[in-house]
Amino acid sequence: MVLDYSTYHATLFMASILIFSSQHLISGQPPATFITNSSISWINSPSYVVNSTDGAQVTPILSREGNGTVFVCGFLCDFNGTACVFGVLLFPKTYDSYLYYPKLVWSANRNNPVKVNATLQLRQDGGMFLMDSNGTLIWNTNTSGKIVLGFNLTMMGNLVLFGKSNDTIWQSFDHPTDSLVPGQIMAPGQKLISSISATDWNEGMFTLDVRSSGLFAYIESNPRQLYMSILAGKKPFQFPGLRVVFQRNISEGMYIQRFDFLNAQFMRFGADGHLRVYIWRGSYWEEGLDLLTDSNGDCGYPTVCGNYSVCGNGQCSCLQSAVGQTNFFQQINYRQPNQGCVLLTPVSCEHSQYHVLMELKDIAYIPLYLQYSSNKTELENCKRSCLSNCSCKAAQFRFDEPDSTMGDCALLNEVFSLTNNDGALNKTTLFIKVQNSSNLQASPSLVFSEKKSKRVTTIVGSTIAASFGLIFIVFTCFALLCKRREGVEEAEEEFLDQVPGMPSRFSYDELTVMTEDFSKKLGEGGFGSVFEGIMSDGTKIAVKRLQCFSNMKKSFLAEVATIGSIQHVNLVRLVGFCAEKSQRLLVYEYMANGSLDRWIFHQKQEQSLTWDVRKKIISDVAKGLAYLHEDCNNKIIHLDIKPQNILLDLNFNAKVSDFGLSKLVGKDESKIVTTMRGTPGYLAPEWLNSVITEKVDVYSFGVVILEIICGRKNLDRLQDEDNMHLLSLFKRKAEETQFLEMVEKNSEDMQLHREEAVEMMKIAAWCLQSDHTKRPSMSLVVKVLQGLVAAETNLDYSFPYPPMTRRIDEPNREREAVVGISLPFPSELSGPR
Repeated sequence: MVLDYSTYHATLFMASILIFSSQHLISGQPPATFITNSSISWINSPSYVVNSTDGAQVTPILSREGNGTVFVCGFLCDFNGTACVFGVLLFPKTYDSYLYYPKLVWSANRNNPVKVNATLQLRQDGGMFLMDSNGTLIWNTNTSGKIVLGFNLTMMGNLVLFGKSNDTIWQSFDHPTDSLVPGQIMAPGQKLISSISATDWNEGMFTLDVRSSGLFAYIESNPRQLYMSILAGKKPFQFPGLRVVFQRNISEGMYIQRFDFLNAQFMRFGADGHLRVYIWRGSYWEEGLDLLTDSNGDCGYPTVCGNYSVCGNGQCSCLQSAVGQTNFFQQINYRQPNQGCVLLTPVSCEHSQYHVLMELKDIAYIPLYLQYSSNKTELENCKRSCLSNCSCKAAQFRFDEPDSTMGDCALLNEVFSLTNNDGALNKTTLFIKVQNSSNLQASPSLVFSEKKSKRVTTIVGSTIAASFGLIFIVFTCFALLCKRREGVEEAEEEFLDQVPGMPSRFSYDELTVMTEDFSKKLGEGGFGSVFEGIMSDGTKIAVKRLQCFSNMKKSFLAEVATIGSIQHVNLVRLVGFCAEKSQRLLVYEYMANGSLDRWIFHQKQEQSLTWDVRKKIISDVAKGLAYLHEDCNNKIIHLDIKPQNILLDLNFNAKVSDFGLSKLVGKDESKIVTTMRGTPGYLAPEWLNSVITEKVDVYSFGVVILEIICGRKNLDRLQDEDNMHLLSLFKRKAEETQFLEMVEKNSEDMQLHREEAVEMMKIAAWCLQSDHTKRPSMSLVVKVLQGLVAAETNLDYSFPYPPMTRRIDEPNREREAVVGISLPFPSELSGPR
C-alpha cells in the first residue's frame, strides 16, 4: 500500500508500511505513526506467532520501541483465529530480538472478538472503525465529525488519534481496560474491569474505581459490593525498581513510576480481584507486587475460596467443617478446595416451607463492606426478612453491642467466600439459607422457623370462625386474595433473579431517599412518572415510578429482562430496579439532555440542533437498533421507536430507551405473531396482519429520521390539512423533486447543509418502503451512514397514508391513542429523562 502524506506532517511518517519478518524484530518493523488524507484499511491476517505455548498470533500495524519494552498495536488472535482483538501489546525487549511472551495491556473489543479478515479502518472524517469479517461494525472511537489526520503509538504504549494541529482527538489511555503501563495516569472517574480469565478477555466480575478520595474495588454482584478501599494520601507503594503513586490531587490520579528502565513492567487488575504489578526478569514475568493484599489480607477477596467456603489460615473448607454439620454442603473438588462448595439440595422457591437458616457465629461474609439497611432492626426481623424473600441467599447481622438484639441487617443475593471474624471489633452473625428436607429435623440452634406462629394463627382463625362466622368468611376471602397476590409477586421476583446479568435491586426506602421523596419530577408518561435522584456515590440517576402496575406487569418484566442483560453504548443502561410489594420502579442512568422530542419539536431557534449533532443522533440510534436486531443472543424487536424514547446525554450521544413493549425473538425465527403495540404514526403497515419482523423498527426509524431533519412531528395538527401528515407531505415533495423545502427552516445551520439533509431523507425513504422486504437491515443502514456502502436509489414513495390512529374525544381536548398500551398522558414520556 502506498500512502500520500501532507508536507506539513512529513516529519511524522515512515516511508512505507512494513511487516515483521520471520520471528525477529529486524529492519522490517512497522512504523509508529500513520497519516492519511482520506482513509486507510488493515486486514486481520495473523502470521506472526508470539507465544508458542498457546499459538497466539499477531497482525502488527504500529510498533514503538521504548526502554526495555516494545509496544505493538494490531490484532491478537488465538491459535485458530476465531477470537481476535484489536489492541496494544507490551513485549519485553530480549537480547536476541525475538518478540515473545506479550501482554495485552489495552483492547478495543474485548467483549466482541472478531475473526480473521476483520478490518480496521482509519478515516479522516470519522476516526477509527473496526469491522468483523462479515462487515458488522464492532467498535469505533466515536469521533465522527472531527478531522483526524492520523494516529500514533507513543513510547508509553498510548494509541493516539491526532488532528491537523497535532491536537489529541482520542487516546487509548482515556479508556483503560484491565491494565496500566508505566507513566499512564488513571484519573478519577476511570475504572479498570478485570477479564474473566487469563485466556478469556471478556469483562469479568471485578471493578476497580478511581476517585479523588482513593481506590475502591468492587465485585459486580447483585448489588455490587465493595471489598477493598485505599484512601488517597497514603505513601506510594514501593518495590525495587518500581514505585506506584496514588495522589490526592485529582489531576494526577494513580500511575506507575518506573525507576528501572531495563525491565518491562505493567499493572493488571486480575480475574481474581487482585491488583498486581508484573516485571520482566529476563526470561519470565514475575509478580512483583500485590497492591491490595497488604491491606486486605489473603482472605479479603470474594472468590478466594469459591462460594460457600470459609477462608482461614491459608486453607479453604466447606461450611460443614466450620460448624460441624455435614447435611447441606459438598466440596466441588477435594483436590482443589479453592473452587468452593455447593448445596447438596439447591434452595428452591417452590419449596419455601423447607427453608431454614444456618447460624454461623464468628464467620463473616466477604466482602466485609456490606450495604446494610439504613434502619436499625432486631435480629429476628432480619432473619424473617431473608426467609420471606426468595432471592435472599444469606443474611449478615451486625450487633450494636455484644448483648444487644438490635443492629444492622444485610440481605445477600449471592454467597461468595467467607472468613473467620472472631477478632473483629463489631460482633457479627451470618445466616445461610439452606433447603431442609421434610424428614430432616433441624437443630433449634441452627433453624429459625415460623411453624409455631402459623399454628397460633390457625387456632386464632378457628376461634374467630366459630365466634364470628361472617367476619371469618370475609377475612378468609381477603387473605386468600392477598396470598395469591404474594405468590404471583414471589414468582415474579424469582423470575427476575434468574435473568442473567440482572442489575441491582433497590429497596423502595433507598429510592425514596435517593429521589428526596420523589420531589424532582423529570417527566410524565403513560406508565408513570420519572424522577431525578442521586446515589450515595454522587451518581445521578433517573427513577421511573410505574403506576397502575396490575395493568402493565408484562411491560415491567419485559423492560427488566431485556435491558437488564444487555449493554451497548447506544442503549440506555438500566442501573437497577425495585420490586417490593406493590411498588415497581426502574432506575436508569441519568441523561442530562432528556429525550430527543424536546430538541426537535421546538419553536425557538436557540434550541435548534446543528446538522452534525442530528447526523450523529441518527447514527447512534441506528447502531443501537443494529445491536438489538443482530448482536444479542436473542433478536430484540423494540416496537416503540420514537423521539420520546431516544435519550441524549450531556454530549448529545443518543441512546435508545423504554423496552416495555419489546419482543424477544429466537435467532432462527424470521417472523413473529403478536398483538398490535406501539405508537400511532410510527407503526409499519404490516401491523395490520399482526405478523411482524424487526423491519417494523426500521420503519419507525425512518419516521424519526424525517422528524429530525424536518424539525416537526409526523402528525402536526397545527399545519394546514395538506401538510398535516409528514409522510404525505414527503410523498408530494418527492413527486415534485422539492426535498429542499422540507429541511427545517428555523435552523440556519440546517439550511447550510440542505443537500446533505436531503441525502439523509433518501435513507429515511428506504426505511419507509411499504414492502418490508425492501427495507434495509439496521446494520446495512449503519454502513450507509458510515459511507461504506451506497444507499438504494430505486425507491417507492407511496408510503401508507393516513397513519393508523384512533381519535379520542374528551371534554375540551382531543388526542391520539397508543395502540396496545394504556393511553399516554398529554406530556408523553415513555422512557426516563
